[in-house]
Amino acid sequence: MIARTRAPRHERTLPLTLVALLVIVGLALAALPDRADAAHPRWEGGVNLYRPGVFSTQKTWYWCTAADVQIMRNIAHQKTNHSKAQQGRFFGYMRAHNRYSIPVRHGVDPAGWSAGLRRYVDPRYRLVANRSFKKALRSAVRNLRRTNLPVGITVARGNHAWVLTGFEATADPATTSDFRVTSVRVTGPLWGLQSRSYGYDMRPNKRLTRKQLKRFFTPWHYPLIRMAWEGRWVSVQPIP
Repeated sequence: MIARTRAPRHERTLPLTLVALLVIVGLALAALPDRADAAHPRWEGGVNLYRPGVFSTQKTWYWCTAADVQIMRNIAHQKTNHSKAQQGRFFGYMRAHNRYSIPVRHGVDPAGWSAGLRRYVDPRYRLVANRSFKKALRSAVRNLRRTNLPVGITVARGNHAWVLTGFEATADPATTSDFRVTSVRVTGPLWGLQSRSYGYDMRPNKRLTRKQLKRFFTPWHYPLIRMAWEGRWVSVQPIP
């Protein structure tokens, strides 16, 4: 610990020019927006990160998570890459980081997916397993809003994966816990390989009500092995 000593009398008074400079700097800093305001756009009832050019169709029937990583990378880094080679690289990396040994045709487990998103999109991505749909959805939109990054969600009991790119809510999840999600925007990479007006998968940037999303975003279940996320709503979220 540094001892505090009383300064000599001649050192106690700052020059007037220095005092004026400190006042100016203080006023300038006070005028800057706080970190929260600078981190994301002004709240206007909702968020939608989707933009033309970011969507990719999965190149094989079991590369849904790889295509999702490509879509999310395109969004986060202002890219428009849709190559099969890149999806293949993502898939190989995630398979190597799976928690469980599963057949190649079953793709990537949540641990592998979260590792891929940390490696190729943003290091803040983490696997989140919630006990209810409500908690999972609230957590997902809150972190999407706080980071301005998309969220990965498992659908069809973990047999498929989508990207949550936006939502609408009654209040800003970044500033209050008193909010209710009214709709979401989702993108599924099967569009173009298996395209339906309402099913797996819908047109990219599809708007779903909360009730409609609940039909797809369902608890995890893998029939061959009891995994750590059994019965949980699984997503991969950017944690600020």
